[in-house]
Amino acid sequence: MRKKIFPIIVIIIGVICFLEGDFGDFVTLVLLITGIRLIYRGIKGRTVQKKEEMPILSSEKEDYYRELGMTDSEIDLFRETMNQSKNQIVRLQNNIKDNAKLKAIDLRHDMLKAAKALFKELVKEPTRLPEASQFLYTHLPNICDLTDNYIEINNHEVKSKEVYGKLEESAQIIDQMAALVVKDYQQFVANDLEDMDVEISIAKQNIEKDPDLSKQFSE
Repeated sequence: MRKKIFPIIVIIIGVICFLEGDFGDFVTLVLLITGIRLIYRGIKGRTVQKKEEMPILSSEKEDYYRELGMTDSEIDLFRETMNQSKNQIVRLQNNIKDNAKLKAIDLRHDMLKAAKALFKELVKEPTRLPEASQFLYTHLPNICDLTDNYIEINNHEVKSKEVYGKLEESAQIIDQMAALVVKDYQQFVANDLEDMDVEISIAKQNIEKDPDLSKQFSE
């Protein structure tokens, strides 16, 4: 219905302007209205597309979030953040796959593996989202943008000495960012490692207290 009303209104305005001798102003008005309409449709289209990209929240997941005491706003923030991070990790993976230099950096640090592992840890423990803020909102987005730019510049057919210098500088920064991503993961699971150390220590003490068991492990 709205699509039909819009051209009718434009025609009525056009007739009025024509009768009053302001037809030039009418043309300007039509262009202005059309531009606004296109901008509105573009913004609306992007909003719809963004909503469509969000995965559907299953009842099991919702129940899990509720059991953790998460509010509606916390659930929405978590899901939006994780969806964005997932897309960034996919981007990073594709960039690494497409470039030998980025592959070498990844092999040296295991940054992609660390990023995926931290993502999985957050899926299991959504209430710990604030603990990974550096990774989610700074390090991961930055390294994605850096590798995007590196790929784009590296794909230039003609490269000057200055371009090669920029590529080398960019690779060094990516290398440093890769180390930060790995550090993010290590810090996130540090408590788990400490718990494991305590459990191992207790187990060793129990073994030492049992002569037969201690003898078995020493053989």
